[in-house]
Amino acid sequence: MYDLHDFLTAIPVHELNDDKGYTDGQLAKHIAIYENELPDITGADIVFVGVNETRGSGVFDNTISAADAIRKQLYQLHYWHTDVAIADIGNIKTGATLSDSYAAVKTVLAELFRMNKTVVILGGSHDITLAQYFAYKELQQIVEATCIDATINLKGENPLRSENFLLEMLTGEPNLVKHYNHIGFQSYFVHPRMLETMDKLRFDCYRVGTARENMEEMEPVIRNTHLLSFDISAIKYSDSPASTESPNGFTGEEACILARFAGLSNKVNSFGIYGYMPQQDLNELSAKQISQMLWYFIDGKSRSKQEASIEDRDYFNEYHTSFNEVESVFLQSKKTGRWWMQLPNKKIIPCSYNDYVQASRNEIPERWLRAQERS
Repeated sequence: MYDLHDFLTAIPVHELNDDKGYTDGQLAKHIAIYENELPDITGADIVFVGVNETRGSGVFDNTISAADAIRKQLYQLHYWHTDVAIADIGNIKTGATLSDSYAAVKTVLAELFRMNKTVVILGGSHDITLAQYFAYKELQQIVEATCIDATINLKGENPLRSENFLLEMLTGEPNLVKHYNHIGFQSYFVHPRMLETMDKLRFDCYRVGTARENMEEMEPVIRNTHLLSFDISAIKYSDSPASTESPNGFTGEEACILARFAGLSNKVNSFGIYGYMPQQDLNELSAKQISQMLWYFIDGKSRSKQEASIEDRDYFNEYHTSFNEVESVFLQSKKTGRWWMQLPNKKIIPCSYNDYVQASRNEIPERWLRAQERS
């Protein structure tokens, strides 16, 4: 066990609200916050932690705390989900080198995972995803990882860590990434051969247009994820002025839907929102966008508490189908309406209603086929 005090700095709560204080209904009054002393997080369902390391993206001036800028907006939102206990343990100290910062993030996250906490990482450039992954590696835990990003950071020719970190994450040895998903890439930013490589590795990549056409299809993808990484470049500029990568992308509402899907998942135990630079923001709109995504993540977490265990079949509708001479079983939750399907090896994986419709038409669902190729 590490003493987390050594890695963390407190939050200047009064400065975030200009000493105006908070009303009883606002989140700040219901979060156990590291202001003077580290709170007891034993009963916390969600633990927030800030990261202000941006050198991986070539930004060396991080005097403005991205994490605190997000907190300023988050703490003002109203607390609706009394069944979800939240703690905020402050910001992880930035190391002398980028590697030092990675090590600190890894250590803090691994400790929180040992305590069985769901961790939300605020701030930092997108390469902090690598440190997020290192925490699982520290615990020898095999993971399914998902990045939501306008680009795919596999650019080995680019010296910036934020542009190439996926190379180490997906090819480093020993490798504990069982499967990787990428949601929201914009084709003009991605070399076609990169997508061919991802497909050969049986990784699943979804264009932003494909995802936007049917957002519900992204829910089973995120439901099966442990490590979720969201680069705000995936949100279009008009909805998030600090997202300077592209004028196109997900709308603010769609970003909130994806965050809610993450909260609904009982597997997602780390959710990082990266790439926010306060100095690029306009009227704090991106900070407000991120804070509302976090609100919806909490909303999803509250809803996930209602879901029954997949073993408790009394809480599921069961449908037996046959497609392409393959017998399969589909399950639908009576509580949340979500779907699962059974593979030939009897493993049950998340799916969508559309997968069931396809199977009932004697068509092989693409999700079933991809899962079979990987098994």
